[in-house]
Amino acid sequence: MTYDQMKASAENVLVEFYATWCPHCKAMAPVVEEIGEMLEGKVKIVQLDVDSNSEAADAEEVTGTPTFILYKNGKQVWRESGEMSGELLLHKIMTHI
Repeated sequence: MTYDQMKASAENVLVEFYATWCPHCKAMAPVVEEIGEMLEGKVKIVQLDVDSNSEAADAEEVTGTPTFILYKNGKQVWRESGEMSGELLLHKIMTHI
């Protein structure tokens, strides 16, 4: 599946670009997992390692990790980089879906 197909594979798709060596990404992992459980059936969550998905990361101009991009019907509706609380991430997602 290509990145374009993936971001349009559900009505709402949250992509997290992360790196295994990134301490902020490691801190966000349980937060993203919890939000994925809370929003099951509403938002598809896809996590992409920037090192093994460099083409997609370059195409989306990802310059820092973690970077979150929310797509609605294949169109980007929100984007933010950096570590954040689960409450803030959930609020940002819910604002756009």
